[in-house]
Amino acid sequence: MGVTEPRVGTRRGRPPVSEERRRAQRLEISRHAVRLFRAHGVAATSGEQIARAAGVSERTLWRSFRSKESCVEPLLSQSLEAFQAVLVTWPPGVALADHLRDGYMVVPEDSWADLDAVLAVVRLTCDEPALRAVWLVLHERAEPAIAAALAGRFGLPADSLEVRARAAVVNAALRVATDDLARAAEEGVEVVHRHRGLVAEVLRLVDRPDAR
Repeated sequence: MGVTEPRVGTRRGRPPVSEERRRAQRLEISRHAVRLFRAHGVAATSGEQIARAAGVSERTLWRSFRSKESCVEPLLSQSLEAFQAVLVTWPPGVALADHLRDGYMVVPEDSWADLDAVLAVVRLTCDEPALRAVWLVLHERAEPAIAAALAGRFGLPADSLEVRARAAVVNAALRVATDDLARAAEEGVEVVHRHRGLVAEVLRLVDRPDAR
């Protein structure tokens, strides 16, 4: 009996992982990494331990993250993405401070269960230089999106000095306020709503009366 030729187009091996599944897996790894960092410290936690806790191979871990410290990116990104989502819905005729008070939360509503982990890793960045570098890089990457949102709001080019300067102010204010929130939350203070108000007040700096 002859050998049956494989059909043209037949895929061998595991099926490709969808982008949605990849994002979910990265987030799950991030949660386990933060839990281990909180319990043992960054230096005492290895990539092997993170992979084992997350139920993935080390190969999968290193395909998804360039270093053990970068494993915190998905959780930290939730905070930045939540802010950007509110910023892009800032309507004409409404002060940015008022809009933020109405709609901004530290993490998206469907990720509220991750709030404690997000604030924990922000606290860790204050004492761990490698984690701090990840946090700062994420803010730097977020700045063009912030500038684009402000450009649309003010009717100015996104690459204009005025918009880029305002985006830098917004970005820095968000980072400083989030650092402050993380430290206060460690003391058991209910400060999430205070944080929203603080960010709103600071960002009055970029909201001008003659805004279009």
